[in-house]
This record gives sequence, C-alpha cells and structure tokens, in this order.
Amino acid sequence: MAENSTIQSQEQEVEILSHVDEYLKIGQEYDCSDIHLATNAKPTWRRYGTLQEIWENAAILRSEDTERLAMGFLGEKEKQRLAERGDVDFAYQNSFGRFRASVVVQRLGYDICFRIINTNLRSMDELGLPETIKPLTQYQNGIVLVTGSVGSGKSTTLAALVDHINEERTDHIITLEDPIEYVFESKNCHVNQREVHTHTESFAAALRGSLREDPDVIMVGEMRDLETISLAITAAETGHLVLATLHTGNAARTLDRVLDVFPNDQRDQIRIMVSESLRGIISQQLIPRADGEGRELCLELLMNTPAVANCIREGKTFMLPGIMQTGKAVGMITMDDSLKNLYNSGLISQEECLSRCADKTNMKKHFEV
Repeated sequence: MAENSTIQSQEQEVEILSHVDEYLKIGQEYDCSDIHLATNAKPTWRRYGTLQEIWENAAILRSEDTERLAMGFLGEKEKQRLAERGDVDFAYQNSFGRFRASVVVQRLGYDICFRIINTNLRSMDELGLPETIKPLTQYQNGIVLVTGSVGSGKSTTLAALVDHINEERTDHIITLEDPIEYVFESKNCHVNQREVHTHTESFAAALRGSLREDPDVIMVGEMRDLETISLAITAAETGHLVLATLHTGNAARTLDRVLDVFPNDQRDQIRIMVSESLRGIISQQLIPRADGEGRELCLELLMNTPAVANCIREGKTFMLPGIMQTGKAVGMITMDDSLKNLYNSGLISQEECLSRCADKTNMKKHFEV
C-alpha cells in the first residue's frame, strides 16, 4: 500500500476487470466507502473521505467498458428503469456484501457509483455515540432527526438507533428506505422494511400507508419534500416515534429547513407542532484523522428542553447555539465544541478543525490559548 492510499504494486498497466464485483471486493478489503467507475476515467475510490485513483497505472474506462460493467450486474427491472429515466438507484447484493448502486447515463457514456454498506450492524457503543443519545430511543412518540451531509454516516447512526430499539423494546418497527441498506432481523421487536420504488412509489406514499399498519416506531430514510415532512410530524404527534434524516449541517439549519418547507400561512401552527413533538437532533460529520488512519465522528446534539421549545415556537432558531452551550448538563453539545474536543485530543488537524467550524474567529482564539 503506497502513500495516498493508491495501489501501486503492479508494474504493467492494470486492465479493466471483468465484473463490478471484482472492484467491490477490492474496495471492501481496503476499507473504502465508495467505488466510482466512470467513462473516460480510471477506476476511483473514496477512502477515508478522499477521492483517489485505485491504481495509478490503470487503464482508462471507455464507454463500452462501463456499458459492459453496468449491463453485467443490472437486473431486467433496473435496465428498463435506466432506459426510461437515464438513471437508476437500488440496493445491490452479491455473495460478500450489500451496496447502494447508482448508474447514470451522461454525455460520455455510463457512470457507475457504489456506496459500500457495512452489513455488520454496529451498536451505538461501537460507533462511539454518547450515552445521552440512548434516552431518545425510549420515547413512545415524537421525532428524532439525524442530519449531516452525504457520506457523514447518517444511515449508520440511524441503523444503530433502530437496532437498539429492536433489542430493548417490544414494538412494531417499520423502516422506509431508498434503497434498503442495513437488513434488520426481528429481535424483541417485529421489523418490516419497505424500499421506495420497489415496494412503494414514494416516501410519502409509504409513510401514509405505514400509519395504517399499527406501527410504534417509523424510520424514514430521508425527508425530501413537504408531504413527507408533514406526514412525519403528524405521525410523531399521533403517538408514533419517528426517526428520520435530513441533509443539514447543524440543529438550527435543520429546524429552519423543516419550517421553511411549509407555506407562510402554516408556519405558526407547524412551529407549535414541532416544538411539542421534537425529541432531539443529532448532526454529524466524519472527519479524516490527523494520522491518516480512518475518520473520526464529530457530533452535535440538541435535546428538546423548555428553552429549545420556546425558541422553536417563536421562530428564534438563531438562539439555539447559546442554549446548547448552557445545556451541557442534559448532554447537549455544539459542533464547534465537538471539533475542539477532537482537536485537543490530537485526533484531527488544525486545518480540518478550522475548515469545518461555524465560528472561525472563536476557533482561532482557541488555537492561540
């Protein structure tokens, strides 16, 4: 293994492999998160957050190569959807793992991307999630949001929460995903998993249908639109515990995103509903370690206290960071404080810490201390 995580052991040109499974096996062995097979480019992977060529001396993929690789693993249903829409996303499973697959048609040919799913469900303790998160899984109703950018580990955290409930409670859990990533075996709970575009047409349709299936816990893979968000809040209010994700960076932006999707004449009512149903927001990032050996979880946690609920009702989400600073006794922590803890422990570099923080002036002062 050479510097920058690129395989350089072969002297002659690395030829195009015959099947996508061969690339996926290599990616799995080297602990990478994504594999990219794009027309007019060398095979590429994302390892510890960095996108790099797998081999420096690899052959460039031609359009006929990517077409052959795509047609070699797509099923008939996926081929039809690709022909009709120009793109297809689904969960791909082979003999050694599960992968989130995406194939798109672009100007030069086919582009294939895989997200490697760790099929071994990791517990909250194994992920290093704080103990203060566990009470969020004990509520009988309300909504818990897990947020972060693409590739920040939201699905892994959400799966750990569901698995904890599966072990600790005796309830009916329904998961709505696009696609199904982690497969849950029913333990003390009865677990049903539905995949958007395979078992249902949309998150909203699946969520509406789930309310008639006597659920106790509903996991929504992504709240993408007004209807889905509205149904999730309604479900949380009517006696269900809803776990869902959003692509937002921190707690304040998350609440703004949820509230701003509604028309102006509904926002006062929605603010009241959210202030009463919200249980907590977990916002996270995965940051490359200073030693280059993997990534560290950086986490912001908001718990719904009377002060937080009041801010939501009055639309003053800009006050939340200050409330979180004073709410450490109940487990709250801001993203910037979490970054400082990782930096002080020597786990991440000063550059990473500064580039990812919200208050750069305050962070620079911290470095000077």
